Amino acid sequence: MGFLLLSLFLLFSLRTNAEHYFVNATNSIDAISNGCNIFSGKWVYDSSYPMYDFSKCPFIDNEFNCQKYNRPDNLYLKYRWQPFSCNLPRFNGLVFLEKYKGKNIMFVGDSLSLNMWESLGCMINSAVPNAKTAVIRKNGIAEIAFLDYGVRLLMYRTPYLVDMVKENIGTVLKLDSITDGNAWRGMDVLIFNSWHWWTHTGNSQPWDYMQEGGKVFKDMNRLVAFYKGMTTWARWVDKNVDPSKTKVFFQGISPVHYQGKDWNEPSKSCKAETQPFFGTKYPAGTPQEAIMVNKVMSRTKNKVYLLDITTLSQYRKDAHPGFYSDMHGSDCSHWCLPGLPDTWNLLLYSALIG
Repeated sequence: MGFLLLSLFLLFSLRTNAEHYFVNATNSIDAISNGCNIFSGKWVYDSSYPMYDFSKCPFIDNEFNCQKYNRPDNLYLKYRWQPFSCNLPRFNGLVFLEKYKGKNIMFVGDSLSLNMWESLGCMINSAVPNAKTAVIRKNGIAEIAFLDYGVRLLMYRTPYLVDMVKENIGTVLKLDSITDGNAWRGMDVLIFNSWHWWTHTGNSQPWDYMQEGGKVFKDMNRLVAFYKGMTTWARWVDKNVDPSKTKVFFQGISPVHYQGKDWNEPSKSCKAETQPFFGTKYPAGTPQEAIMVNKVMSRTKNKVYLLDITTLSQYRKDAHPGFYSDMHGSDCSHWCLPGLPDTWNLLLYSALIG
């Protein structure tokens, strides 16, 4: 009975609180951008873009490398995010390296974290193309190291943030447990991400059961499960992160563009899109999972900064690989590099550098 009441409460709360999402999110934005809402703006053409040449970056995986796979259009590379109330700084890779000399920056999450991690590596590399670098993979952690500066960009792949464990009954997703977090300690910057795998069902679902406390579930409402997992993550941050030493970000919810009805073109998906959505309000509205993230983050004791990428990314129906990668089928979930994740990192740079 208690579980049913929690489910109903959460789903009702998401519906009734959607209108307050941007007010709450803006409060966290102010703390990292001197009062300017850097996440409210529009996409504008900029002939100086992209920020780097794909052929000169050694860090791009084939699933994101649209130009290598002969995407015929290039207008999607030329859009810059312009906030309404201020200007973003130009990304300066050398300034970044000097500021974070000897520091460790870790991305923790799924393939959208991978997308952003590789993008940041390329953006920095373009500023110091002759610097010594190394790509290291050890104990489940990937690393791009800029050896001359002692800057390490690390990637820890964990799609749910909470633990997934093989047991006698099968693979169990433990909604109230994070033991993998030992690998995240001691970082100077942590950028977390989760959501996309919570929606997977059938053969693409990697777990057999969910567990919370002593109770095992075959399944539950995925938004409710996500809320429980994110609440566990928030408790982990409060207990294990020293805010005087580590800055914590949540990457925000990255949207998909498989259904054209989301931008009022029902017969389309991302595969033939070559321009952003230029309206003033995205028809699909704010996703419930984004509202859920904001709800959880508002309760953390430690300061966690929201990179509120959702709406600005919703506009970029043109920025996915589609068929132009080594993935089978049309990919309207990940993003081309160079491309949209470069803007995510520019927003991160604005928060870190000012």
